[in-house]
Amino acid sequence: MNIQEVLTQKVKDAVLSIYSIELPTVEFQPTRKDFEGDVTVVVFPILRFVKGNPAQIGEQIGSYLKENVAEVENFNVVKGFLNIVISDAFYFNFFKAIKDTENYGAIAAVAADAVMVEYSSPNTNKPLHLGHIRNNLLGYSVAEIIKASGKKVYKTQIINDRGIHICKSMLAWQKFGNEETPESTGLKGDKLVGNYYVKFDKEYKVQIAELVAAGTDVKDAEKKAPLLVEAQEMLRKWEAGDAEVVALWKKMNEWVYKGFEVTYKNLGVDFDTYYYESETYLLGKNIVDEGLEKGVFYRKEDGSVWIDLSDEGLDEKIVLRADGTAVYMTQDIGTAIQRVKDHPDVSGMVYTVGNEQDYHFNVLFLILKKLGFTWAEQLYHLSYGMVDLPSGKMKSREGTVVDADDLMKDMTATAASISEELGKLEGYSDTEKEELYRIIGLGALKYYILKVDPKKRILFNPEESVEFQGNTGPFIQYTYARIQSILRKSDFDYSVVVEGNELHEKEKELLKQMQMFPSVIQNAAQNYSPALVANYTYDLVKEFNSFYQNVPILPEEDLQKKIFRVQLSKKVGEIIKSAFALLGIEVPERM
Repeated sequence: MNIQEVLTQKVKDAVLSIYSIELPTVEFQPTRKDFEGDVTVVVFPILRFVKGNPAQIGEQIGSYLKENVAEVENFNVVKGFLNIVISDAFYFNFFKAIKDTENYGAIAAVAADAVMVEYSSPNTNKPLHLGHIRNNLLGYSVAEIIKASGKKVYKTQIINDRGIHICKSMLAWQKFGNEETPESTGLKGDKLVGNYYVKFDKEYKVQIAELVAAGTDVKDAEKKAPLLVEAQEMLRKWEAGDAEVVALWKKMNEWVYKGFEVTYKNLGVDFDTYYYESETYLLGKNIVDEGLEKGVFYRKEDGSVWIDLSDEGLDEKIVLRADGTAVYMTQDIGTAIQRVKDHPDVSGMVYTVGNEQDYHFNVLFLILKKLGFTWAEQLYHLSYGMVDLPSGKMKSREGTVVDADDLMKDMTATAASISEELGKLEGYSDTEKEELYRIIGLGALKYYILKVDPKKRILFNPEESVEFQGNTGPFIQYTYARIQSILRKSDFDYSVVVEGNELHEKEKELLKQMQMFPSVIQNAAQNYSPALVANYTYDLVKEFNSFYQNVPILPEEDLQKKIFRVQLSKKVGEIIKSAFALLGIEVPERM
């Protein structure tokens, strides 16, 4: 329990005892550096319930706390701020309680209900790119954070393996591929298929230009280009179950799946369940019939089915076309319901999808609520901003995307270059160096993306992300490695119990920061924000480095103090490792 949790009830007790008023909440903030104190009670919000001079009210509450709360050593009041000095004994007791605690901050699953987190959800016509990296990192990290907060989690994705875009790659390979395979070309399957998606677009544009040159209107040319017509016919055959088309579709999709798995493994993300659009695109049609009976949906004269969400500030939305075919919304309704059928303990879902789909998910969640599903109250769209590059926006069909595999290789190479310049790798074998470069490069990439609030757009700068100073992954990894070096150099038994003595100011500040970790995990889970964990870890590392620079650790002559400081360093290292694990980032033992 951190000091704010301890004091919340005590301040309420004080107000009840002094003023006979039950205070609903207590507002805290860190004590300003220029005043004595460890935590500050903000008195001004209390004035809504207790009338009087804020400084006088602060003095009365402070006196009550000093007399009745063992942890409160002293206090002072500055205007409407009650600064409280906490005893060293409280922090020693806190440290004793967590010193040998495994996975401090995280709690085992206690909730009977599970949460399903969907992320990645790629198309099978191209490899994963930089945008997918942000999606995967966010989804994976949020899943790990929710799990650490005490809930069971299922990680899932829906693979978009059908539709006209898939047929474009298939048709281009059929026409121009000369029976190429991943084995014959040495290319990953997703890259090979992606090349033919780009090839289709190039040939399609040539055909459009030829039609326009012959006098056809541009819009008509786009519809009449032979390649597009053939792709549409291929899609029709696929939906009709044509054996040849389906066999080609299965073959090329398998190439892509194998390629995706390599990328996921290199990125360090995983999944518990998979859903495929080819198996779910008809789901939801029966729900439309139920919705019609309940009056949730209505049918227009042409036979199409709609829902009117005007009263909720949205508009009318189609859920079934006049010809009886489903739209994406219908499919998503059916897939959500199917997931709960497959996993009856699921009471909520998180959809990790870019902010261009905000409207879609507003509508989806509202429809599911209107259909009467109680779990629909616990649906969340983890909406995130685009990732931009200095060179501009990416376009898959033009082949101008930043390939995920290439980016990871480039990050490793950048980490290698910077590490070699720093020249601290004496005694490393080539294999050890390569592994270190991978850990630093991927850590830099992941931290740079995850430290930013998901809703914000990112301008990704690879070189800046691998800096060894500032709010970067490598800076935090370097601090962890420094702590491991301290432990290796400690040629004495530092596992013994240390009796409490007076704390150095820097030790106290570090312990205060460590105390916050459990509440940071809970807060990050409630807000679906890995950025809270990332930036907490940076603050902890800054606090440790200040401690390291101002307080002797191994040179300390007092053995009790030396042992305590090594133990303190060890625990900070464990928290860094745990926090980074929640972000999917590894930490090196040496750097």
